[in-house]
Amino acid sequence: MEMEQLTGRAQAHRRHGRAAAFCLACVAINTGAAYAATVLNLPVYLDTLGTVLSCMLGGYVPGIIVGYVTNLVNAGFDSASIYYGIINVLNAVLAAYLAKRRWFEYLPYTLLAIPIFALASGLLGSLIAFAVNGGDASSELAASLARQLEMAGVHNAAASYVLAELCTNFVDKTLVLLSCTLVYHMLPESFVASLDFVPWQQAPLSQAEFQDTMGEKPRRMSLATKLIMLVATIVTFIVVATTMFSQITYHRSMVEAETGTARSVTHLMETVVDPSRVAEFLEKGDQAPGYAEVEARLADIRDSFEDVKYVYVYQIQPDGCHVVLDPDTADEPGSDPGDVVAFDESFQSMLPALLAGEEIEPVISDETYGWLLTVYKPLKDKTGTTVCYLAADISMEHLVSEESSFLAGIVSLFAAFFILVCSVVIWLTKYNVIIPVNSISHVANGFMIGGKNMRAETLEPISRLDIRTGDEIENLYGAVERMAQNTLGYIDEAQGKSDTISRMQSNLIMVMADLVESRDKFTGDHVRNTAAYARIIMNQMRREGICADVLTNEFISNVYQSAPLHDIGKIAVSDTILNKPGRLTAEEFEIMKGHTLAGQQILEGAKSAVSESSYLDEAQRLAAYHHEKWDGSGYPYGLAGEEIPLSARIMAVADVFDALVSKRSYKAGFPVDKAFAIIEEGIGTHFDPKVARAFLHARDKARAVAEKSNEKKRLEEEEAERKLAANDDAAPTNDAS
Repeated sequence: MEMEQLTGRAQAHRRHGRAAAFCLACVAINTGAAYAATVLNLPVYLDTLGTVLSCMLGGYVPGIIVGYVTNLVNAGFDSASIYYGIINVLNAVLAAYLAKRRWFEYLPYTLLAIPIFALASGLLGSLIAFAVNGGDASSELAASLARQLEMAGVHNAAASYVLAELCTNFVDKTLVLLSCTLVYHMLPESFVASLDFVPWQQAPLSQAEFQDTMGEKPRRMSLATKLIMLVATIVTFIVVATTMFSQITYHRSMVEAETGTARSVTHLMETVVDPSRVAEFLEKGDQAPGYAEVEARLADIRDSFEDVKYVYVYQIQPDGCHVVLDPDTADEPGSDPGDVVAFDESFQSMLPALLAGEEIEPVISDETYGWLLTVYKPLKDKTGTTVCYLAADISMEHLVSEESSFLAGIVSLFAAFFILVCSVVIWLTKYNVIIPVNSISHVANGFMIGGKNMRAETLEPISRLDIRTGDEIENLYGAVERMAQNTLGYIDEAQGKSDTISRMQSNLIMVMADLVESRDKFTGDHVRNTAAYARIIMNQMRREGICADVLTNEFISNVYQSAPLHDIGKIAVSDTILNKPGRLTAEEFEIMKGHTLAGQQILEGAKSAVSESSYLDEAQRLAAYHHEKWDGSGYPYGLAGEEIPLSARIMAVADVFDALVSKRSYKAGFPVDKAFAIIEEGIGTHFDPKVARAFLHARDKARAVAEKSNEKKRLEEEEAERKLAANDDAAPTNDAS
C-alpha cells in the first residue's frame, strides 16, 4: 500500500507539473496572439485564446490565473492594458462556468456563447474606457471603428464607442471561441488525462465519493463558508485600503506637480516684473512706460502652461489686494491697475504673513474664481523689502477627471486582483482543508457505523485517503488512522471475550436445564425441542409481518436461548410427582402447577447476580407464564389475551405441541398431523391466534424437528434394549450339571 501511495504521489506531481506548464503556454498564446493582432492590425484582440482554453480543461482557477497573468505581461508593452484585466478575468469566470455545464461540447451552445461573451466584454470594455480614458475607446481598433460609425451618421460619441466595442468583441469572441472549441475537441484524450489541475492533498476522490464526502451538512455554518467570508473580508479590506491609499497618494502627487508648475510660472514672472517699477505701475497703470509690454509677456508665460488659468501681480495692503498687473484672458478681462480685490475666505488665516511680506504655502480654494491652486511669490526690492506678490492660479478642474480616471483604473485592477486572490485561496483551502477534513469525518463515521462486525478491511478506506497536507490536518489524519487500528484491535479482543461469555451463558442455561433433566427423564429432549419450535414460530411471524416491531434479532435470540429454562421450576417438584407413571391426582396437579412460580422465583434470584439480564427477563416470563391460556383459563395468574407476554404465548404453542408428539410414561405420542389438528382446535381458547396460525404455516419445519426427535428417541430405546439383552445374556447361571 505504501509503495502504491508513493507511486501515486509521483504521478500526481508530474501531472501537476504538466498542468502548470500548460497554463504558462496559455499565457504565451494570449500574449503572442494579441501582439500578432496588433502588429498585423487585425480587427480583433485575440488576448483570451489561452484563457478560454485553460478554462475548458482546468476550470475556474487556472483560467483566472492565465487571464490575470496575461494582462500583467501585456502591461509591459501597454501600461493602460492592466486596467482591462478585469475583462479577461471575468471572461475566464464565464468560460469556466459554461465549460462546467458542457456548453463547448455542442456547437449550438458554443454559437450561443459568442454573443454572451461579446456583450459582456463590450459593455464592460466601454465602461472602463469611459472611466479610465475619459471617453476614448479601449483600443486603436475600436477608436477607428468609432470614427467610421460617426462618419456613417452615429453622432453620439458614447453610442459610437459602445457599438464599436460590441462589434469588435463580437468578431474577436467568434474567432476565440470557435478556435478554442476546435482545439479542445482535437486534443488527444491521453494528453487531457495527463493534465491534473486539481491540487489534491490526498488520494483523488471519484465524483460519487466526492458527493458523499461533501454531502454531510454542518449544524450551523460550514468551515468552507467561514473561510470564504474571512478571506473575502481580508481581501476586501486590503483592496479598499490600498485603493484609498493609492488615491490619496495620487492626489498628493497631482497637487505637488501642479504646485511645481505654479512655482515655475512665478519664477518666470520674476524675470519680467521689475520691483523698482511696481509703485509706478500701481500709480499710472497702463499709462506707465513699458506697462503693456510687461503685461503681454506675463500673458505669454501664462499661455505657455496648459493648466495655468491666471497670472497677476498684487500688492497686499490691509484693505485688500491692490492690482498691479492682471493680463486679460480669452474668457474675461483682467482687473485694472489700482483696483482693490477683497481677500478670499481661504486667505484670511494667511493675512498676517502676507502683510508682513513673507512667503506662504500654496492655497487651494474654491470661491470667487473657481477651484484654483494659487502660489504667491514675494517680489523683493534691493533692500529685501517685499513690494508685491507674483501669483499664479492653476485650475484644479482637470484634477477631478484625472483622479476619477485613476480611481476607475485602480478599481478595475483591484477587482480583478480580488477575484484572483479569493478564487485561489478558496481553491487551495478547499483541497488543503475542507476536503481532507470532510474525508476524515466521512471515513470515521463509516468506521464507527461498522461497530462490532468490523474487520481489517474496514481500515482500507481510511488508509486509502493518503492525506499529505504536511500540516496539522495530516497529523489529525495520522492520529485517526492509528486510533482506528487500535480500536479494531480492542474490538477484536472484546468480540472474542463476548463470544466466550455468550458460549458460557448458553452452556450455563443448558446446565440448569440438565438439572431438571436429571430428575425428569422426559425434560431433556423437551427443552431442546420447544426451543426449536419457538424459533420456528418467531421466524415465521416475522416473515408474515406479525409483531415486527417486537420480533427483533435480539428478542428472537433471547427467547431461543432462554427457552430451555421454561421448566426450571420443576426442580422444586418432588420426584414422586415429577416421574409418576400415571395421571396426577388433583392435589398432585396443584403441586405440579407450582413449578411456574418456582421457576419465576429461581430466575429472579439469577437476574440479581448478573448485570446484563435481557435473556433472563425472557426466561423468567417463559417460566412464569407458559401455561397461561388466551381465554384466561390457564395458570398461575389466569392472564388472558395480550396480558400474556408474547414470548410466553409463543412458548405455550411450542410446549403443547412437543408434549403432544412426544412419548411419555403415561401415554404414547400423538401423530404429528393429529398434534397439528389439536393446536388448530385451541386457536382463540388456549393459543394466541396469530402465534398458532404462524406455527401451522411453518408445519413442515415443525414436522422435521418432531420426526428427528422421535427417531432419535427410538434409536436410544433400541440401544437401551440391546444393552439390557446383552447384560441378561452375560449373567451367570446355576447349572447343577
